[in-house]
Amino acid sequence: MQHLSRVRRDPTQPNLRQVHLMHRELFDEVDADVSPGELGENITTEGIDLLALTRGTLLRLGADAVVEVTGLRNPCLQIDRFESGLLKQVVGTDSEGRTVRKAGVMGVVVAGGVVKPGDLVVVEIPAGVGEPLAPV
Repeated sequence: MQHLSRVRRDPTQPNLRQVHLMHRELFDEVDADVSPGELGENITTEGIDLLALTRGTLLRLGADAVVEVTGLRNPCLQIDRFESGLLKQVVGTDSEGRTVRKAGVMGVVVAGGVVKPGDLVVVEIPAGVGEPLAPV
């Protein structure tokens, strides 16, 4: 689903936000009473450093589904509806003052298929030097 604000700004832009993936480990990092599936993510992974992937990485989910990673999720103030202060826990700054977004990645569906809890996720990183993820 594409944010209405993005559509208003440029209705011709491609929807790079079809699927939201979040790493389960984030729920251990935040001081909030939230569980997988409650922050708008479509898929929760475990043991994959989603934030370190490069643009164009393919994630093979289950037997048939494939999602291409397009960028970082850029959460808005609405995330504080789940718990006050949650936005500050998932978006911060590093020691050099750069913004760090930890709320998962966005992707587009390359191939559809059934995805079930516990399905294997195979990561295929593009050849060459990959483009770092930026907010989409």
